[in-house]
Amino acid sequence: MRLVSDHVLKILGRGLLALAISSSSWATKAVPHLPPAPLCPKPVYLTFDTGHMGVAPLISQVLQKHQVPVTYFAAHEKTQEGDGSMGQHWAAWWKAQAANGHDFASHTYDHAYWRADIDAQNFKIRPSAGDQAGQNLSWRAADYCANLKKASDRLEAMTGRKTLPLFRAPGGKTSPALLQAAKECGYTHVGWSPAGFLGDELSSQTHSNQKLLSSALKHIRSGDILVAHLGIWSRQDPWAPAVLEPLVLGLKEKGFCFASLRQHPQYSKLLADIPP
Repeated sequence: MRLVSDHVLKILGRGLLALAISSSSWATKAVPHLPPAPLCPKPVYLTFDTGHMGVAPLISQVLQKHQVPVTYFAAHEKTQEGDGSMGQHWAAWWKAQAANGHDFASHTYDHAYWRADIDAQNFKIRPSAGDQAGQNLSWRAADYCANLKKASDRLEAMTGRKTLPLFRAPGGKTSPALLQAAKECGYTHVGWSPAGFLGDELSSQTHSNQKLLSSALKHIRSGDILVAHLGIWSRQDPWAPAVLEPLVLGLKEKGFCFASLRQHPQYSKLLADIPP
């Protein structure tokens, strides 16, 4: 004896089918986009400016060994060997940095120091590299922008990667007028945190490597932008890799991680569309 009629079974079947379709539709609805989780609760952002390049190969070895991403701010500076930091001699090294996933930005092509404002669109500039090194010059905003772009263009030619729309003024010396002029031609300035000044420009006699390392490990805080150089002429006891590797290991032991400026809250939106 059939306990449920065929008619009832058909009704139940249609209901179950409708329920299945409804459930499937709910399951495939797009969920709200969630922002990516931070790389770690305590990020720091390591950057390097160019220099005499004598320690550049050692620095890149440490970065690759410990998988530390950095942003290089490059100018065409005098080097211990070769034809300048962005010359042909170092082109293969820059290409390798791109292959290792690092980012690049302008440091002005002629390592051009801002000295003073003449007015909102004209500045006193003193390059430390290039044909006019050591001269006191008057640059228009357009001249400064052209020098920023010249470094960016050279980096892109060497690395095959688009540079970030960022720059670092030599010595970190700027004015509101200079920053506005650079912003109008597409460049945003990146300085460094007080504790992020790693001290490789200081005298070895008064600031030993151990002293610099101890100070950095004591004072660096989450969110800090750190700065060092690819070789400093005046320092007798090279900072890298003597300080760099123990600094990386020491910060990791303290729970820090090394993140790209692409993840920095001040620059992440600006850099979101720049291909890696």
